[in-house]
Amino acid sequence: MKFKDLSLPQDCYVFKQETHFTVLKTSLFFTGDGFTVYNSLGQLVFRVDSYGPQPRLQDQLVLMDPRGRCLLTVRRKRPSLHQRWEGFRGERMDGDKPIFSVKRSSMIGRPRTTVTVEVYDGSGEEYYQIEGCFSQRNCKIYNSKRKLVAEIRRKVDPTTRVMLGKEVFSLCVKPGFDGAFAMGLVLVLDQMNGDSYIDNGAPERVVHPSAED
Repeated sequence: MKFKDLSLPQDCYVFKQETHFTVLKTSLFFTGDGFTVYNSLGQLVFRVDSYGPQPRLQDQLVLMDPRGRCLLTVRRKRPSLHQRWEGFRGERMDGDKPIFSVKRSSMIGRPRTTVTVEVYDGSGEEYYQIEGCFSQRNCKIYNSKRKLVAEIRRKVDPTTRVMLGKEVFSLCVKPGFDGAFAMGLVLVLDQMNGDSYIDNGAPERVVHPSAED
């Protein structure tokens, strides 16, 4: 999956090597408050800002680059029994058609329910499956051939080898898969799960991600 039609350098977020991002949730109290995403050099790559008194109830989130340019928008489709979300290139405008959709495989909000992703690229539909438990930061994203294209996992401090709290986690993107698309899926998973991000018994350390494990 590549966002070829963005007003950015082609394949800007598609890399030839496996790429590791550190994702930092900017609030511990509400789902959807915001994210900052850093590369292995500690450089800001993506950001998500949320505003308003009830950020948990937002039905639309925007993924931006470090300069605030909109890369994609994810929007909850209502009504929907399977918590369907739709993704749009850049900033969504009225009348825009989605380029992908995400939905639970079950109407019951179980933590380990499989999530299905459908991509509309003009030549047909492409499918991905997300398996695992996002609330535990343990998810794998597979393409239709069951090839692993991205993975979400808990982050370990590289100096102390201590597992950090759930507000800091790793996003591993395989070669050829779009990092912006992968982060868009993270936003949807965060909204679908809506956990409190309080990790009982585990260190809740927040560090600037200057190095990748």
